[in-house]
Amino acid sequence: MRRLYYFPIDTLDKIQGKRHQYVPPRGSIYTGSPANAKAYIEQGKQQLTLLKNHINLKPTDTVLDIGSGIGRTAIALTEYLEPEGHYKGFDVVQLGVDWCNSKIGKDFSNFEFKYVPLFNDLYNTSALKAEEFVFPYDKSCFDKIFSFSVFTHMQINEIQNYFKEIYRVLKTDGLAFSTFFLYDDENENHISTENKFKFPIKKNGYRLMNEDVKSGNIAIHKTTLNTMLDRENLQLVTIVDGYWKDHSNYSKDSSYQDVVVFKKL
Repeated sequence: MRRLYYFPIDTLDKIQGKRHQYVPPRGSIYTGSPANAKAYIEQGKQQLTLLKNHINLKPTDTVLDIGSGIGRTAIALTEYLEPEGHYKGFDVVQLGVDWCNSKIGKDFSNFEFKYVPLFNDLYNTSALKAEEFVFPYDKSCFDKIFSFSVFTHMQINEIQNYFKEIYRVLKTDGLAFSTFFLYDDENENHISTENKFKFPIKKNGYRLMNEDVKSGNIAIHKTTLNTMLDRENLQLVTIVDGYWKDHSNYSKDSSYQDVVVFKKL
């Protein structure tokens, strides 16, 4: 249905030469808002800016992209990472992985995308569970690990397992960057009843947007997040609040979701 809906404008983009070799047609973009090639590339560049600003991403780093999607961040990194640097990404949607390998991976030998068939309420009905998943990478092999809008669509026990795996594959002096929906005691009422983007379902240390779709959207109390990180010997470095709950935090280089940076203890 998505492809059919966007088929007319995708066809027009192709006729007018507005397509980009690495950017999928709008009908194939399943994360975020479908965008034309120019806007899609700009979104990826904005994510790259966040990574450079918050975890000092370097052109020679070996990086892991958790939830690589259909290449939004990877496209920007093709122009930033040097041949000595390496990009590895995995995703639960085979469409995105196949697209990235056939387009980006074909032209950049230091870029690799893996499909992992994990169960998710939104994207995949596989029997393999995220809370049991072992990242397909060796111990202590990444300088930087990042994820955009992944932990906003996972359950608490699944996120906990991912923290454990991040600890295992991150180098001792490495840094991890992830985006979340976070709240504290002061703004819990606001994000549950007043905010345009609401989380009305209260749980123990977190809130859901929809009781029936556990992986739809999740907001986590900052204290709960700290406890989860501590459990896996990870240390919180910083939290930078996004503008999803307070538009006064908006700037052209800010993140809609809350940015969390952490490292090994």
